[in-house]
Amino acid sequence: MDKILENEIKTFMAAKLAEGVQLSEIQSLVNAEFKQNMTYMDVRILASELEVDWKKFDPEKKAEAPAEAAPAQEAAAPGDAAAEEEDTAPAAAPEMPDLSDTKIEVSKIARPGMMFSGSATFANGATAEWFLDNMGRLGLDNLQGENPSEEDVRKFQMALQLELRKLMGR
Repeated sequence: MDKILENEIKTFMAAKLAEGVQLSEIQSLVNAEFKQNMTYMDVRILASELEVDWKKFDPEKKAEAPAEAAPAQEAAAPGDAAAEEEDTAPAAAPEMPDLSDTKIEVSKIARPGMMFSGSATFANGATAEWFLDNMGRLGLDNLQGENPSEEDVRKFQMALQLELRKLMGR
C-alpha cells in the first residue's frame, strides 16, 4: 500500500473512531470504501499509529467513570426519583463477546520468521495453526474442519489479542 492511500485510510479511520464506530465495523468500511482486503489485524496496526485517546474506548475506564461520579449522586435527597433512576440505569459499556468456546495456544518457540505462532480451536470446532509474522500480518495454516464463520474469526482475533497481551504483560 502506498503512503498516500495509507494516509487517506488513516484519516478515514480517525473520523470513524471519533464517531464511535468499532474497529471491526471500520474494517468492513475501509475494505468497501477503498477497495482493499485488509484483515482486522491490519486495521488494528493502522489504528495504533493514530493519535487517538484510546482510554475513552476502554470498557474498564468507562466502568470507573460512574464510580467517580458517585459522590455527586450522594448529594441527592433520599427518595429523589431522578437519583433512583440514575442508580438503576445500566452502564453503557460495550459488551465483550463470550470467548470461552475459542481456544488459543501460543507456542513457546515461534515458527521461523514469525513473531508468534500457535494453534487455535474455533467456536465451530475447527482447528488451525496460526502465525503472526514480523510485519504484523496474521495468518492461518492447516485448517481442519468446517471453515469458521466471520463471527468465529472475530472471536479468534479477540481471543488471540487477549492471549498475546497476557503473554506480553499488558
